[in-house]
Amino acid sequence: MAEQTIARLALRSLLGGFAIGTAALLSIGQTGAQVFGGHNSDAPVNFGADRIELQDRQDRVVLAGNVDIVQGDLRLRAARTTMAFTDAGELKLHRIDATGGVTFTRGDQAASGDVAIYDIDRRIITLAGSVALRRGNDRLNGGRLVIDLNTGVASVDGRASGSSSAIGSPVGTPSRGRVTGSFSVPKRSN
Repeated sequence: MAEQTIARLALRSLLGGFAIGTAALLSIGQTGAQVFGGHNSDAPVNFGADRIELQDRQDRVVLAGNVDIVQGDLRLRAARTTMAFTDAGELKLHRIDATGGVTFTRGDQAASGDVAIYDIDRRIITLAGSVALRRGNDRLNGGRLVIDLNTGVASVDGRASGSSSAIGSPVGTPSRGRVTGSFSVPKRSN
């Protein structure tokens, strides 16, 4: 009888700890989900690179070598980018494709990967290949990261492929990767 009581108390303690831990992780996840939130994607885009090539007939600009693109307080750095635009009397930038050590930063937040697409019209940033998302001391790693600038919500999965074959393996060819990460926990006061 005493063994059953001890087992029940241990189980209650374990379940209680699990519930508190789950609630803490969910609240941290909610806070951490706001990635690059509040970014003004209507701000002008300024850029610099070692080499710039205007491909006017294809409506694109290719930047190569130490590419640095800034839009408001969002910065993109990469080895090479292609910027797609339209020019109907006024130049409008629609999309930026980046390769080679791609990093987006804003304040204490950083997202990096092998390749990225910044769909300016939809306000969505997609990174693939060795993806890392950092916010302060918190981090997530995976194969593919999608940041919705409209909502500030980011999703990470373990596969590098996804809805677009332009940034990874063909659609439906998942890698066996996993998402890993680490969240900081506030110090307890006794």
